[in-house]
Amino acid sequence: MQKQRPKHLDLATIRLPIPGIVSILHRVSGVALFFSLPLLIYLLHGSLSSAESFETYRAVIAHPLMKIILIGLLWAYMHHFCAGIRFLFLDVHKGLELQTARATAKTVVVVSLALTLILGVALW
Repeated sequence: MQKQRPKHLDLATIRLPIPGIVSILHRVSGVALFFSLPLLIYLLHGSLSSAESFETYRAVIAHPLMKIILIGLLWAYMHHFCAGIRFLFLDVHKGLELQTARATAKTVVVVSLALTLILGVALW
């Protein structure tokens, strides 16, 4: 009996396990960090070049939309860092069992969100 395979994948109905979600978010956060480098370098330059540009920097950073963007980048960094540590352990064959992989994936999500919340509140 021939198995009926779908002709297309409906991405809205596919339910990924938590390790798959962490893996995809690791890639998304890496891309977000890469593409945000010009913004971050601009902000660093603005904070270091002169007193006038530092005032401009402070005005840009004081805008609520910019704060939300920077908190999003903070989450991207925290998630990318925590998931990267998890993937390093997976590369040396630690935590490959199903329950351990799920537990470490959940830990990555919780720790990255907690660190983002703590640092975001401290920096707001």
